[in-house]
Amino acid sequence: MVVQREHSYDCFQEICSLVASFTPKISSIFTPIIIIITAFLSVSYATTQYRKRSGKNNLETPPNGVSLFDETPKDRSPGVWNPSSFRWPKPAPFADWSIETTKPLPYRPFKYGPKYFVTMGIRNTNYDEWIEMDNEFPRFYREKAVRISERGQKCCRTLPEAFPAAVELLEELVEYLPSRYPSLYERVDKGIKNLWSGEVIDNTSQPLPEDPMQSVGRLTQDDMAILIERPDGDYYLLAGAILLAGFWRLEDKLGMPLWEIHTSAGVPHYREKLEKSMYKFFRRLKAEDFVTRNNYTLQIDDNLPWSVSVGDEDSNDLGWHHAEQDPPIGKHHLRSERQSLRRLPKSGAIVFGIHTYFSPITELAKEDYVPGRLASAIRSWDETISSYKGTYTYEKVLLKYLDEKHREQIQRGLKLEEEDQRRRYPW
Repeated sequence: MVVQREHSYDCFQEICSLVASFTPKISSIFTPIIIIITAFLSVSYATTQYRKRSGKNNLETPPNGVSLFDETPKDRSPGVWNPSSFRWPKPAPFADWSIETTKPLPYRPFKYGPKYFVTMGIRNTNYDEWIEMDNEFPRFYREKAVRISERGQKCCRTLPEAFPAAVELLEELVEYLPSRYPSLYERVDKGIKNLWSGEVIDNTSQPLPEDPMQSVGRLTQDDMAILIERPDGDYYLLAGAILLAGFWRLEDKLGMPLWEIHTSAGVPHYREKLEKSMYKFFRRLKAEDFVTRNNYTLQIDDNLPWSVSVGDEDSNDLGWHHAEQDPPIGKHHLRSERQSLRRLPKSGAIVFGIHTYFSPITELAKEDYVPGRLASAIRSWDETISSYKGTYTYEKVLLKYLDEKHREQIQRGLKLEEEDQRRRYPW
């Protein structure tokens, strides 16, 4: 069995127990005072632990000068956005970036059990890091080109209400990419040129030669979605370039409000643990803000655009019941997403970016600490999360393999107590 490491999240209960152990005979008249002191200590303790686990920039003003805890003016009515004069600063070139040698960032966004916490998990991020690119760009580019050619509006579509926002997003990318990745992109009269493929994306002709979200989809490794607030206060998915999502289809979700996107997919614990904070966050997000988060799941085939294990992409019957039971370890992959959120200054639309990182488990398990931590994380999933992630189809083979690799690492002298010095979430 993999060693389970408990993190001290239940600080309130811990400190309550501590106080109680020292005050068994204190009169009940002091109970309110004790409760107040205990609450203060638990908040302080939780803050300290959070800083240790997450890095202090999650609680302080980050390099881009934006704080997640700034308040949004309360005089804006739902569905009304006054264009912001804010413009993102020109990004610095990515140092030594190469389409041949720049490897994908090694996100490993899973934590030790025994508890699995369902949260938004957002963090402030520097403006320069809006779009992540690496030497897998050629593969992503080819996969997307085939998807656009074969599936068209099933994967890339802009509803009329979102057209100005989609054009604005394309303009933002045309400004950003040549500055950030000058060896891959350059500005030309018609828009932007991909120096690797020779393709020119035209964002100046009237009308545009294609749906602006198709152009967006061709430019980066990210999938992107546009959500717009309506007068009812809900955010609706009204445009998207969703080409490599693996487990969901744009055609199913287009036009849905935020809550329905999640509930129709059966996202575990959405109503009780995510919905309120998510809507509050979306409401407060400003044009100056830029945040990211990470998630992960397991996939038991090697198809990046669509996981065939859950059924044919055009089928109305999708689910883990189609998956092979106990597939060999060579079919197991970690599918991790680095998700980004920003608000467009002119339209006020929110852009949701999804960069997928796709790695064979057999490669990940070679990394120090990873097999033990991943096995512990999987065992921490409750029944609802396990069902959603299809654990019953692969856990027998996967956990046995991860446990074996973990034991091998311990036997060769890996010290678990040194992990926090060598790796920090989400790495």
